[in-house]
Amino acid sequence: MADEPADPIAEDKAAPATGTPPTRRLLAEQELRLISALVLMLGIGLFLALPFVLSIGSVVFLPVTTAIILTIILSPLADRLSGWGVPNILSSLLAVMIFLALLVAALLTILQPALDLIDTLPAFLARVGERIMQLRGTFAWMADAAAQLERVLGSSDDRQVVVASPSLIQQLALATPSVVVETLVTFLMAFFMIEARGRWRRQLLLGRSDYGASLKAARVLREVQDRVAQYFATVATINFAVGVIVALGAWALGMTAPLMWGGLAALLNFLPYLGPLAMTVFLTLYGLSTDGNILIALIPAFAYVGLHTVEANAVTPSVLGVRFTINPVIILIAISYFAWIWGVVGALLSVPIVITLKALFQHIGKPNLLGFAFGETLFPNAPAEPAPEPRPDRPPA
Repeated sequence: MADEPADPIAEDKAAPATGTPPTRRLLAEQELRLISALVLMLGIGLFLALPFVLSIGSVVFLPVTTAIILTIILSPLADRLSGWGVPNILSSLLAVMIFLALLVAALLTILQPALDLIDTLPAFLARVGERIMQLRGTFAWMADAAAQLERVLGSSDDRQVVVASPSLIQQLALATPSVVVETLVTFLMAFFMIEARGRWRRQLLLGRSDYGASLKAARVLREVQDRVAQYFATVATINFAVGVIVALGAWALGMTAPLMWGGLAALLNFLPYLGPLAMTVFLTLYGLSTDGNILIALIPAFAYVGLHTVEANAVTPSVLGVRFTINPVIILIAISYFAWIWGVVGALLSVPIVITLKALFQHIGKPNLLGFAFGETLFPNAPAEPAPEPRPDRPPA
């Protein structure tokens, strides 16, 4: 008798009960891939549309994002104070007040000497201008070559229209009230979030029908919070040490206001790459404003570059380890992305946001974007879920 064509339905029925039928398994894989593709497209669309939404609604989203980051960083400190017997509301308030005190002390260390130097600003700019003119005279042949090239290519005589804009003082006067209000809202929101952390944890654990998933979510959030807080505590310690070394070096070199230079170096070091670059520019301008040989005047900038090279390539990687290492390209993309949305504040928040997302992805699994394009699953290395545990207020089955 001739062989009859195989019936896929009969094969599914004849498949062993312990295994997955081939047809159903294939359909499940196709359905998972379709869902993953939709999730990926939604994520790309959200990434592209998010800057416009966050920029337009910065009055709302910026304080909320800053408060969430502060809550993640300060919650372990509040937990430590609560463990010492301090009431929850008082420990939350103390955590916020300690952060504010450190921030104000750092700003005063920088701003007070800077305000004292404002009177010497005209003379400072004049000396820098003279040094730049000397350097231009040294490299005058480059200016002559550029002028000859411009004559060969021809220059345009198009007129430019300059639109009058408000002065810096006018912009500061207009922006100060909104900045003060947003700052107060941010810290108030952070205080209430820190104060409510215990209730949110209990609600996450006991307010769900699946206790195993609730326990896993609570563990993930707690580990992300502890890891991010540990990262910033370590980085703050390193930056404080950098500030102390810079202040001592400025004092040894006879620079004006060594505490200002140390505090500026410590704060700018929180912004990777761009912060040390700005510090190098400031030290270079200061050196050009002094009298004497140009090479001797640039010693502070050269010394800081050497210090930053040792700190960024030897000290910080050895202290933080591989767990907190971030691709420099990711950091620069994040800085430019959030600076585009929220300006300087966005640039400062970019690294905390990246650290938080990195710690979160280490628990839920990293998306395999390249492998997904070649047929692999989107989350191939997602951590396995632990076995569900019985709810504490219910007897185990």
